[in-house]
Amino acid sequence: MNNFKREAAIVGAGIAGIAAAIRLANKGFRVTVYEANSYAGGKLSAFETKGYRFDAGPSLFTLPQLVDELFVVSGKNPSDYFEYIRLPVVCQYFYEDGTRITAYSQPEEFAREIEQKTGEPCENILHFLQDSQTKYELTSEVFLHRSLHKASTYLNAHAWKGYTHFPKLDVFRTMHQANKATFKDPRVIQLFNRYATYNGSDPYQTPATMNIIPHLEYNMGAYFPKKGMHHITHSLVQLANEKGVNFNFNAPVQEILTDGQQANGVKVHNQNIQADIVISNMDVVNTYKKLLPKASQPKKILNQPKSSSALIFYWGIQHPFPELDMHNIFFSQNYQEEFTHIFQKQTVYQDPTVYINITSKHKKDDAPEGCENWFVMINVPNNAGQDWDKLIQEARKNILTKLSRVLDKDIEPLIACESILDPRTIESRTSSSQGALYGNSSNNRYAAFLRHANFSSQIKNLYFCGGSVHPGGGIPLCLLSAKIATDLIK
Repeated sequence: MNNFKREAAIVGAGIAGIAAAIRLANKGFRVTVYEANSYAGGKLSAFETKGYRFDAGPSLFTLPQLVDELFVVSGKNPSDYFEYIRLPVVCQYFYEDGTRITAYSQPEEFAREIEQKTGEPCENILHFLQDSQTKYELTSEVFLHRSLHKASTYLNAHAWKGYTHFPKLDVFRTMHQANKATFKDPRVIQLFNRYATYNGSDPYQTPATMNIIPHLEYNMGAYFPKKGMHHITHSLVQLANEKGVNFNFNAPVQEILTDGQQANGVKVHNQNIQADIVISNMDVVNTYKKLLPKASQPKKILNQPKSSSALIFYWGIQHPFPELDMHNIFFSQNYQEEFTHIFQKQTVYQDPTVYINITSKHKKDDAPEGCENWFVMINVPNNAGQDWDKLIQEARKNILTKLSRVLDKDIEPLIACESILDPRTIESRTSSSQGALYGNSSNNRYAAFLRHANFSSQIKNLYFCGGSVHPGGGIPLCLLSAKIATDLIK
């Protein structure tokens, strides 16, 4: 006898699609996930080459309780599947003037380090982090845990608390304006301006409300899964399988089937497959353009400016660098000019800020002995038809020059292997519109309201999750999007 209540089809096995599948299985649905690639995880994937293992996409892990919650609501013990550590150091920062700042995970220690290295008063840092926490507490319940497209979201105690403390949200200044007013030292301003890149935005345009992001790292903690970032995907797929979810790989959805004003299945391999509920984890722009060509297109939302993208070099480095940690930032000298190039000029700045993630610092088997696995990333514009082959060649040269100078070591001869990910390949592998990492950018104060809802207002039983819809991109927000979408399904 079939004990399942209804059929659910999920388009895409990104982290949000997997989370949505688990939550629907817990509601009693028979769930099938259709994934165009041969693997799960979307951007949150991994690969190995010549003895080096690389997490291909997201490298920072915050709010691990959102992963744990999926196991708890499934009646499982999270630690039986997935373990992680809190990092003692969030990041190492390197500046062109020779300054090096260790961002310790404990706020007081971090503040003392900044005061010692820059002269910025300790109390300024601690006050900023407290203000970051206040912003988070005022906004998270409304903006991160609920649909912004339901009236009930704005008629509850959490919303009213936000209304009464509206000035504290700092929506009328940009992140840079707020940080410049808070800190005296330009190096500290630059350090905290960097958090705009966590959702692919520009600190000189995005509202100061985005200063909630440092709270996640310093007050709540930065973490690392003991088996690597990709183990988030692996453990959740294992849980989904145990809950009866069926994954179909190499199975691109060709169309979301509709009958009048209602979704009733998907078309895969030229076969119509019936379903009572459809959730798209595919980028919302491509969902409409490719899977819903007959539906009315929400052009205002779909045409919003997209976030930045990334250019990533995966390098196997045949030399240890004890001065580096798991997360490292090498700042550009002219930060504003770098963002002007990304968002206004749609090109790559000649002196980019360079991020290096080295998981072998904590997971030793990610690289051969005496070697390191470098995930080297710069922020770049989304794909608008640039000559990427030329830009990649120029960027590689500039990155190597910068790193060799700051680290006082010629880096290029140390590279044992190299793989490259650019906006074009991000777009083709993950169906991300223009290769944007976070869907729409957050470069105006209304951006949160200009993301697509987690449900369709015109097609019944059609829902959306993932980084291109509310509440946004990155692992935590993608997981929350799955929760919001599935909570709407009775």
